[in-house]
Amino acid sequence: MLCGPELAELTRHFRVVDGLEQAARETLLQHTTRVALPTGSVLFNAGSRCEAFLLPIRGRVRVFVPSVGGREIVLYRVGPGESCILTTSCLIGTATYPARGLVEEALEGFALAGSAFSRLVDESRAFRSFVFHLFAHRMQQLMSLLEEVAFHKLEQRLAAWLVRQPGPLCVTHQQIADELGSAREIVSRLLKNFERENWVQLKRNQIIVKNPGELRTLANPV
Repeated sequence: MLCGPELAELTRHFRVVDGLEQAARETLLQHTTRVALPTGSVLFNAGSRCEAFLLPIRGRVRVFVPSVGGREIVLYRVGPGESCILTTSCLIGTATYPARGLVEEALEGFALAGSAFSRLVDESRAFRSFVFHLFAHRMQQLMSLLEEVAFHKLEQRLAAWLVRQPGPLCVTHQQIADELGSAREIVSRLLKNFERENWVQLKRNQIIVKNPGELRTLANPV
C-alpha cells in the first residue's frame, strides 16, 4: 500500500488522489505499485494485453504506429501527470494495444492494477471524471493529428512542426520523418527546399529556423 513519500509524489502529479471518496482512495493505494523503466524500454507492443493503468511522474513515453517498412507515425507522447488513451480504451474495452509504447526518457511512476482501475471507474465518480477528462483531452490531440494527416500537405505539416519546436533543433531527418509519418528522403528534400528559401539553416543533426514567419505562412495559408 502506498504511503509516505511515494503517496506525496503521486498526489503532487495527480491531484485526483486527494479528491477520491474514502473507499476509492483505499482501493487505489492498495493496488498501486511503483514502476521505473530505463530509456529504450518497450512499455507495450501492438497486440499485447493491458494489465495496468500508468500514472507517470517523470520521463516520457512515445506512442506510435510502426509500419512493415520500418516507418512510423507518432500518435502522442505521455509525460508526468498525463495518461495514455490507448491504455484507457484497452482497459475499458478489454482489448489489446493497437500501437507501440517506447520509453523516450527514463520513466518513473506508478501502475494501478487493471482490475482495480475497472472497479474505480465503476464505483468512483471522482475517478471516472478524472479518467474521462484525460481521455477527452488526448482525443482532441488525436483528432488534430488526423486532420493534419488527412488534409494538409507534408510541407505544411513540416513547416508547422518546425515552428513549434523551441530553439535550434538537434534532430535527424529520420527522427522528423518518424514524427510526421513520412520517409526520410522526402523530409530531406523538403528541408533542402526550405534552406534554399533561406527559411532554415541545415547543419549536421541540427536545424536552425531562420524565418519562422514564412514557415507559419506556409503552414497556415490564407
